[in-house]
Amino acid sequence: MTSNGDDQGAATGRAGRTWAGAVYDGGPECIAQARRFATHFLVDGHGFAPASRVVGAVQLIVSELVTNARKYAFGPCALDLERIPAGVEVTVWDTSTTLPVARAADPARVGQHGLEIVLALCDRFAVERKPVGKRITVRVTCP
Repeated sequence: MTSNGDDQGAATGRAGRTWAGAVYDGGPECIAQARRFATHFLVDGHGFAPASRVVGAVQLIVSELVTNARKYAFGPCALDLERIPAGVEVTVWDTSTTLPVARAADPARVGQHGLEIVLALCDRFAVERKPVGKRITVRVTCP
């Protein structure tokens, strides 16, 4: 199912599906919309408890990756979620070909900790440059 990121349209096609996707215009509301989309996919579509570790991790990962797409790619982005046997895969596509770089942990640094957070929460991280941007895929393993 593909959605334009609208919460209403996105919510209707997720129950029981192993994959769902949404496209966002890069506006300020896209971060909250993407978090809601991920939450509905996991809770309504796959029966995860709203306060579970997996839902919390995916919400934060989606927030960080979509925030980075909004902040650095300056255009639309897409979010794909897939329920796989080992857990959940989150993929964010954006229009920037610049690959993210994990910085060394620095508690004195203000900001720019998003990728550190994502890497701490996931079990697999992959980034691929594409002709029109990049694709970042993250896996969160379920217990």
